[in-house]
Amino acid sequence: MELVEIAKLPTAENSAIHLHPSDNIAVARVPLAPGTKLKFADGAEVVALDYVPAGHKVALRKIGPNEIVIRYGQVMGRAKTAIDPGNHVHVHNVGFEELSFAYEFPTTETPWPKLPDFIPTFLGFQREDGRAGTRNYIAVVAASNCAAHTAELIAASFEGDALPDSIDGIIAFPHGEGCGMAIGPDTDQLRRTLAGVLDHPNVSSAIILGLGCEVNQIDHYLGPNAPRSGRLKGMTLQGSGGTRSTVEAARAEIKKMIELAAEERRTPISASKIVLGLNCGGSDSFSGITANPALGVCSDLLAEIGATSVLAETTEIFGAEHLLVKRSRNRQVAERLLSFVAGYKAYLRQFGGSFDDNPSPGNKEGGLTNILEKSLGAVAKAGTSTLTDALDYAERIGTPGFVFMNTPGYDPPSLTGLAAGGCNLIAFTTGRGSAIGFPNVPVIKIASNSVMYRRMSDNMDINAGRIADGDAAVPEVGKEIFDFVLKVASGERTCAERLGHKEFVPWKIGPVL
Repeated sequence: MELVEIAKLPTAENSAIHLHPSDNIAVARVPLAPGTKLKFADGAEVVALDYVPAGHKVALRKIGPNEIVIRYGQVMGRAKTAIDPGNHVHVHNVGFEELSFAYEFPTTETPWPKLPDFIPTFLGFQREDGRAGTRNYIAVVAASNCAAHTAELIAASFEGDALPDSIDGIIAFPHGEGCGMAIGPDTDQLRRTLAGVLDHPNVSSAIILGLGCEVNQIDHYLGPNAPRSGRLKGMTLQGSGGTRSTVEAARAEIKKMIELAAEERRTPISASKIVLGLNCGGSDSFSGITANPALGVCSDLLAEIGATSVLAETTEIFGAEHLLVKRSRNRQVAERLLSFVAGYKAYLRQFGGSFDDNPSPGNKEGGLTNILEKSLGAVAKAGTSTLTDALDYAERIGTPGFVFMNTPGYDPPSLTGLAAGGCNLIAFTTGRGSAIGFPNVPVIKIASNSVMYRRMSDNMDINAGRIADGDAAVPEVGKEIFDFVLKVASGERTCAERLGHKEFVPWKIGPVL
């Protein structure tokens, strides 16, 4: 989708955005008062009958009761009542219903694209397994909540210490899981998540820290066959003499790790080693018009050079999964993607939940009516490239191109899954505003609208709202994001990093015992 440039001053021609010829709604670029005249490129003219907030929808033609409402050329809901041209279209007159799709499965294997002759580079840390780090941290990872506080004390004990230039810091990974949990899928997923953090390309060396008696024993991460076993140390509070003694023992080990990390230097590395997580949070109606399509351009640019972009949030592809099935590399990838959607439906049924519980009050205030509309805008983050793989939560990412990962829509565990899978950068679009970061992975914030960008300038790295303002086009901002990704990969700090955001929340799927 390419957005027609719109002048800043509101006129009849630019006060609302008509995204697709078949859409029977338009999106208000600015607040529309009753009586505001709207004109569109196809010659249609509408007068607003209601007050329509910026980002909300206005009907372009009469929509009868039970008729479908269309945005992006796709079904996003069904009218609860008659809707006249010029009416405000939102939760009061549009209902959600689960759709059934006749999926267009791929019938052949899409070949891998030929890489271009020139691939840009960034300055990163080459790891022995072939992956590349964009940061160089020493990690202290809690095996359970029982060790979380001590992990934080260990990392905090190095605050103020002068570290070699090549080391970004000593970082803690506290969390609330690891004991009182059912043995099975939940423990398997937690262990996969923590193992991905311990063996992350942005981590030089790590400590796995337990209490000693918890369900999630540190032995699961240790041994001669463990990844990077020479750079991983395990210890417990019970075996080390308690909190203070453990802090001192850990400090002694970390000092050795600092000596190793000090020898590591940034060197030119092919940008094909970038693994960019794609996430959104606090979305609004502009997200699917500006920030998400622009990030989709960046995603396609990465795919073209053999790098990887990873779309997450299973709850936010619901209603748009048919579009990803059609783009899958082969039927196997498409089937695995659909298995995650089906699995999530079963998961929600256990608690009487629905995918439509996903849009938050803020999403709705920003103009998003239901999960179908939200998903149709969210998948734009993945551009138009072939879907090359579909992975479960925190599974190791190893395929170039556009990949999908099964995560919740809730931002903290979604980012955690992406990072544990090996993303060395994350791009995060937002319309309402977000402040989230991650302990060892740079998180780039992309604003969907200029009003929020100015209001939260301390937290935002890029303003995609310029697209709706008429000051930039989608491809232009997409290239800006791509260029910024290379700069951040080379060491430039994001707003979230400068503010010290370090949210880490593994996804808990089972009961508490």
